[in-house]
Amino acid sequence: MVTLSSTEVLNTVVPETGHGNHKEDSPFLSSADADRKTDFYDRNLALFEEELDIRPKVSSLLSRLVNYTNITQGAREHEEAENTETSRRKSPNMGTLMGVYLPCLQNIFGVILFLRLTWIVGTAGIVQSFLIVLMCCSCTMLTAISMSAIATNGVVPAGGAYFMISRSLGAEFGGAVGICFYLGTTFAAAMYILGAIEIFLKYLVPQAAIFHASDHHGGDSAILNNMRVYGTICLSLMAVVVFVGVKYVNKLASLFLACVIISIVSIYAGAIKSVFQPPDFSICMLGNRTLVRDQFDVCSKTVLEGNVTVPSQLWRNFCSSGNMSSPQCDDYFNQNNVTEIQGIPGLASGIIRDNMWGDYLEKGQILEKAGLPSVDVHRAVESVGLYVSADIATSFTLLVGIFFPSATGIMAGSNRSGDLKDAQKSIPIGTILAITTTTLVYFSSVVLFGACIEGAVLRDKFGDAVSKNLVVGTLSWPSPWVIVIGSFFSTVGAGLQSLTGAPRLLQAIAKDNIIPFLRVFGHGKANGEPTWALLLTGLIAELGILIASLDMVAPILSMFFLMCYLFVNLACAVQTLLRTPNWRPRFKYYHWALSFLGMSMCLALMFISSWYYAIVAMCIAGMIYKYIEYQGAEKEWGDGIRGLSLSAYFQVDSHYPRLLTFVSQLKAGKGLTIVGSVIQGQFLDSYGETQASEQAVKNMMEIERVKGFCQVVVASKVREGIAHLIQSCGLGGMKHNTVVMGWPYGWRQSEDPRAWKTFINTVRCTTAAHLALMVPKNVSFYPSNHERFTEGTIDVWWIVHDGGMLMLLPFLLKQHKVWRKCKMRIFTVAQMDDNSIQMKKDLATFLYQLRIEAEVEVVEMHDSDISAYTYERTLMMEQRSQMLRQMRLSSAEREREAQLVKDRHSLIRMGSLYSDEEEEVVEPVADKIQMTWTKEKYEAERRNRNNAPENFRELMSLKPDQSNVRRMHTAVKLNEVIVNKSHDARLVLLNMPGPPRNTDGDENYMEFLEVLTEGLERVLLVRGGGREVITIYS
Repeated sequence: MVTLSSTEVLNTVVPETGHGNHKEDSPFLSSADADRKTDFYDRNLALFEEELDIRPKVSSLLSRLVNYTNITQGAREHEEAENTETSRRKSPNMGTLMGVYLPCLQNIFGVILFLRLTWIVGTAGIVQSFLIVLMCCSCTMLTAISMSAIATNGVVPAGGAYFMISRSLGAEFGGAVGICFYLGTTFAAAMYILGAIEIFLKYLVPQAAIFHASDHHGGDSAILNNMRVYGTICLSLMAVVVFVGVKYVNKLASLFLACVIISIVSIYAGAIKSVFQPPDFSICMLGNRTLVRDQFDVCSKTVLEGNVTVPSQLWRNFCSSGNMSSPQCDDYFNQNNVTEIQGIPGLASGIIRDNMWGDYLEKGQILEKAGLPSVDVHRAVESVGLYVSADIATSFTLLVGIFFPSATGIMAGSNRSGDLKDAQKSIPIGTILAITTTTLVYFSSVVLFGACIEGAVLRDKFGDAVSKNLVVGTLSWPSPWVIVIGSFFSTVGAGLQSLTGAPRLLQAIAKDNIIPFLRVFGHGKANGEPTWALLLTGLIAELGILIASLDMVAPILSMFFLMCYLFVNLACAVQTLLRTPNWRPRFKYYHWALSFLGMSMCLALMFISSWYYAIVAMCIAGMIYKYIEYQGAEKEWGDGIRGLSLSAYFQVDSHYPRLLTFVSQLKAGKGLTIVGSVIQGQFLDSYGETQASEQAVKNMMEIERVKGFCQVVVASKVREGIAHLIQSCGLGGMKHNTVVMGWPYGWRQSEDPRAWKTFINTVRCTTAAHLALMVPKNVSFYPSNHERFTEGTIDVWWIVHDGGMLMLLPFLLKQHKVWRKCKMRIFTVAQMDDNSIQMKKDLATFLYQLRIEAEVEVVEMHDSDISAYTYERTLMMEQRSQMLRQMRLSSAEREREAQLVKDRHSLIRMGSLYSDEEEEVVEPVADKIQMTWTKEKYEAERRNRNNAPENFRELMSLKPDQSNVRRMHTAVKLNEVIVNKSHDARLVLLNMPGPPRNTDGDENYMEFLEVLTEGLERVLLVRGGGREVITIYS
């Protein structure tokens, strides 16, 4: 004979992170101290009181999850340490504007906009600058779309991008990308500090320079040494500020953002003003060469003092003799005229035509203006220090690497998700709006710079031609100092933010314990501040400071950010293609093709900007990946990459073809299927039957179009065979986590108890193995794969929290075309001490966080008296059990008395087409029994026959056990409510109560389940395995 043991993996390969209940410690749900807890639990839920002993009430679970507040990257730990009571009263209340949009703006706008964008426009021209901005901003926009999908797939705790990637792609990728993101953020701090020092030494206090050039050749090294000294001092001060008071950094963030916004507004104001009144910044040209303006006072070879023409300071710079009659001057100076042109011609000047195309320079090449008359001198250039020249060789790829950091910073919203009132709404809107805003600002800035500023000035990186003014400052209104001071404070603020965020990211990686040598960085001060991580961050940032060149550091951090963004896109694409059960983002405007395009753009930008840096970054990520793999980091959040080759599989049995159909609907046509059967007997005797059974299963799988394997087990007892299947099924590392089992139909009519005893034994086995259990009742009424439900509901009755299986199953079913158009309704039962209105709000919020769309209803079951019907029903149940235990009568008498009890109480039920009572064969009774009669045996048999009516009278006067009465009361009341609300539902999912610890009550347990599900067409009884399968986390 063949029996059923169907097992299913709902979420094996890419499970949702478990942050909830502990696993059950015992194979049986403890019923100890039941009497003591009678008063505690509502009489209406007595049937589930053993579950409630070890699992949370729905109301308390909801309130705890809804009030969950994330500890974000920032000052929350400090604030809690210093003002605990205030922090406790705080609830996440930040909206899209303050929580996501403005922080993203602050992180995206930065040092490159003020210090390098004019130079990029001048060098690359407007057209190619447009292309650079378009490439970088398209890359971050596509990444933001992928990130929005991942971020709205649950709560993203501190760690931001690291957390998202590690939970999507596994510990190895998560660790590698987390380290890349950490290094990018750390080098960003170095870049911001270098930018601040550049503004300080070049434009604010030039006289503060410690090192000075002895000649023009030593100028570069003197500048770099000054940057190193001041950069180290600035980094040390910032690290002290972060160490002492993180909360002050966050409180000053709005001030730094105001500086950025004021600076940008002043640029637009200056551009508009330049139409009517261009600012007066003239530049001096010798021939077509640009001169350093602060080396002389008058842009002329001679000046008139009184009535006498005398050499100007410019003349004296180019000529060794001040005597005009016999000068020894530079040949180029002699043969070319000095002219003065407007540095900022203004928006109406038409200069935009000259700035459309690029002019890439080699290192040391003098800035020239095309169109001005010039007589070339074919000799080595003399007096190089008097001309404005390029400090580095430029190319399109270099400019891409330098500009890209100004497009980063899009993760600021996801890192603050715990402070947001509605993170799943705010993060996508805020991030995409911030990127759109910054992209428009960059595009308009490119056009304005090209349309207002002379090309030679644009290519002048440090403003030497305009008296060492910040070039973008010359355009601003009312004063260049607005930009200089604003950009200085914004870069200092951005540096502080990076130094605040990077150590927390490292701490999050260290606390996950996937990279053992980083474990020490998970510790910090008593209030959670990552002291050791801050120290390491400072040391790595110092390496960036020692490089001392903004243009050299920018491509390095571009690599690390691009690597991070690449994997964000990969994570989104993989999850979308796999259609994993935990992938339920609320953000719908994404597609795997967009993610792949974003991933390709990231890879292309890495190699465009610097192919050797790209290889180094990929090698670092690869080494970390292999290290984590070698260390064997196993985390509960699974691995999406392995999910590409291994998907969920199912195990079903040939005894119920419709059950195989139902299981295939649950897995929506994905993964492997393992079909299992149990044959009773000895393996040596049943080999032929095993082969035949295996072939029958394969034929059935072909009919149902299910791909997979079958597994046939021969065992002396059916229950042992099922236990073997539960323990041993699987393919390598893929193990089932759910058992699907048929209902033992006709168990009441059967005199043989083995059918329902096998059923209950399997329930206990699954509990002992920490597996979830599903029991479809009336499986013959379940739809085939060819049917379609065009309307109707799937009703979930959530009575006890079981790890979320009840929530996940309807979602999985709705992925299949049969159930797709059904709506989902969730009912939960409010006990006497619960606030049902609050429960409904909490449940709606919880479902929103789970990204599941469903109608919500809370059913109040008032504490009512136990009815006569319930009492009578319990009495019938106990009488039948007692009767079958007592009977030692002949077969005919047993049948007659059992029928008497059945008829009296109208307990006859319609049997199903499928009956598990055929599972085990009852040994045939011989027609004739040979017995040797003694006097003692004869007397005992006669007494037994005389006592039979007496035993029956005792049976009729039996008083039911109060515990059973309460359980029956639960079953009857719940059944009334469920039938009332869900009588027309396409499918009803219901918590399955656990079996009693005492096996004497097994038959009563079967009766409770029958009463609970009476009058329902399709019921799926669900029992969780003690671990979370669905969470609010990403």
